[in-house]
Amino acid sequence: MRVSLQQQYGYLFEDELLVEIDTIGKHRHIVQGETIMDIGEPINYMPLLLDGAIKILREDEEGDELLLYFLEKGDTCAMTFSCGLGKKKSEIRAVTESDSELLMIPAEKMATWMAKYSSWQQFIIDSYHIRMMELLETVDTLAFLRMDERILKHLQDKAKVINDDSIYTTHQNIAYDLHTSRVVVSRLLKKLEREGKIAMHRNHIKVIAL
Repeated sequence: MRVSLQQQYGYLFEDELLVEIDTIGKHRHIVQGETIMDIGEPINYMPLLLDGAIKILREDEEGDELLLYFLEKGDTCAMTFSCGLGKKKSEIRAVTESDSELLMIPAEKMATWMAKYSSWQQFIIDSYHIRMMELLETVDTLAFLRMDERILKHLQDKAKVINDDSIYTTHQNIAYDLHTSRVVVSRLLKKLEREGKIAMHRNHIKVIAL
């Protein structure tokens, strides 16, 4: 684990902090599609993503989900940090987009390291900024893009975080992520294929327009 930690966070954190993370962090290997944090759960740990990808979702009063953003290796979830510091329950759902390796940092260390390590403080501030920009991008996507453009952007984002232009998913899962219907997704995927932006295969979608 120390090697992966050094690769993903060594350029950010001083050696003393890396040693603490390596000593205290709980390693978890999580398979694709597993919920690692759910809405309403207490925040006991903050995840540092060593490998893989995680999608962060919100849920409305009727139980429908909306994808907010993806986390890639080297990332963390600023919402988790905020809730953990305030001892609040989670307001998001985190689901692995691919098999992932995480280090789970105890919540009580979050504030301690903010005061002790300037590199940790800067990492959290930068994470807040990045997540805020991604949330604004999500709002812009909802407000200004047509549904076919939203679907293409969604597939492009998936391809980026998993580093693979072949997306193994279903039309229904895309519909869940984008808060629309499977029928609409299927129709617009066919349109994107006719336009040469994607290629649909039996069990995956290949993104051509990256």
